[in-house]
Amino acid sequence: MRGFGDLETVIMHMVWDHDGPVTVRELFDELRRERVIAYTTVMSTMDNLHRKGWLDRVKDGKAYRYTATASREEYSARLMREALDGGGDPELVLSHFVADMDGTESEVLRTVVRRLAVRRVWAPQRGGGRRSGAGAERGGGKSTARGRDQQSAGAGEAERRPG
Repeated sequence: MRGFGDLETVIMHMVWDHDGPVTVRELFDELRRERVIAYTTVMSTMDNLHRKGWLDRVKDGKAYRYTATASREEYSARLMREALDGGGDPELVLSHFVADMDGTESEVLRTVVRRLAVRRVWAPQRGGGRRSGAGAERGGGKSTARGRDQQSAGAGEAERRPG
C-alpha cells in the first residue's frame, strides 16, 4: 500500500468530513469552488478509490453514493505500518518516531500501550477462554468506518495489519 495521490487525498478527506454517503456531484460542487476541475476527473478518481477498496458505493437512481471503507485514523495507521515495515530496524524507526513526539502525544502513546497490554492478557478467545500474546488483539472481520466504537478503534487498529 502506498499513500493516496494528491486528488485522492483531497477527495478522501472530503468523504471523511461528510456525515454520510456522498455523490460525485456533491464533491464536485465543493471542489470547483476551490479549483478548476472537471466532473469526470472527480468521477474517475472516486471510481479508482472504489476499485482500490477505499470507497464503497451504492446505486441511488442514476448516481452512486460513496462511503469510506476505513476511517481517517485507520488509513493513517496503515501508512505507519507500511513505514515501519519498510523503514529498516523497527526499534530504531520507533525510537526516532517517539523522540519526535510532544508530551501530549507521548501520554496518548503510553495510554494506548497500557490499554493494549491489558487487552492482550484478558482478550477472550473465540472458543470462550482467555489468551495472551500478539494475536490476541487481532479480529477476524474487515474493519469499516461506519458503526465503529471510537474507543476500540484507537486501540484495536494500532495492531491490525492492512488487508
